Amino acid sequence: MLPTRIEIIPSTGIVDQVQALVPLTTTLTMTCLPHHGIERTMRTSVELSTLGYTVIPHLAARSIHDRAELTRIMRECDGAGIREVFVIGGDRKQPAGPYESALPLLEDIAHYTGGRMRAGVAGYPEGHPTVAALDLLDALQDKQDLATHVVTQMCFDAPKILDFAALLRREGVDLPVWAGVAGSVPRTKLVALATQIGVGSSLKFLSRKGPLARKLLSGDRYSPHPLVAGLESQPGIAGIHLYSFNNLDAVPNEAAASSTTALQPALIRGAAREY
Repeated sequence: MLPTRIEIIPSTGIVDQVQALVPLTTTLTMTCLPHHGIERTMRTSVELSTLGYTVIPHLAARSIHDRAELTRIMRECDGAGIREVFVIGGDRKQPAGPYESALPLLEDIAHYTGGRMRAGVAGYPEGHPTVAALDLLDALQDKQDLATHVVTQMCFDAPKILDFAALLRREGVDLPVWAGVAGSVPRTKLVALATQIGVGSSLKFLSRKGPLARKLLSGDRYSPHPLVAGLESQPGIAGIHLYSFNNLDAVPNEAAASSTTALQPALIRGAAREY
């Protein structure tokens, strides 16, 4: 089974929810949304890491005010035993400081930590609404020596994810790919989220008639299980990055991070962010 990480949002009360519902063996990733700011991301990440969870904070380049703030973040990570971050550009219209994109932030992280900090970067199986496909590929090629893996934007079509992983390999990007997957979520919310984050192409796939589409959209909720089954044992797919929308009630206490039983939680709010 593919290992699974669960993305959560540092909303009020989330630490208590995680402690009550999520086993310590589950790896968590922590979003960095513009209206929350990076301080909340780091505060929640440090608190959960101190409690014994493996936590991967998202660092949005355009939300970091200066290099002194980045130095403080790296010190906080070191003190809390955080050994991996997820570096994105972020969706602030105007950068808060010197970082306009993920690449220079990756460079400074590598410099400040002597290359010891693992770093994931973003990938787009369906492209980006404002960036050309070739520019996205060039950016990944530029980042790959500073990164350890790629996490994809939420997608609903296993062939698209596999084609994306194969494209990266053909173009010399050898980073393992973590597939961004939505968990069980009401269909109405699914449609709204897909529209917000520009993954309409794979959403259309879900609307096609046929046995697989009926399985995916049976009842009132979307189920990720058929999608995950299509990614199992495929080259280049390292694991599942589960968008949980902070609906953690269904996470079984016996679930381990390495098990796709962690797909039983519902999804995440806040998946609508730019990498």
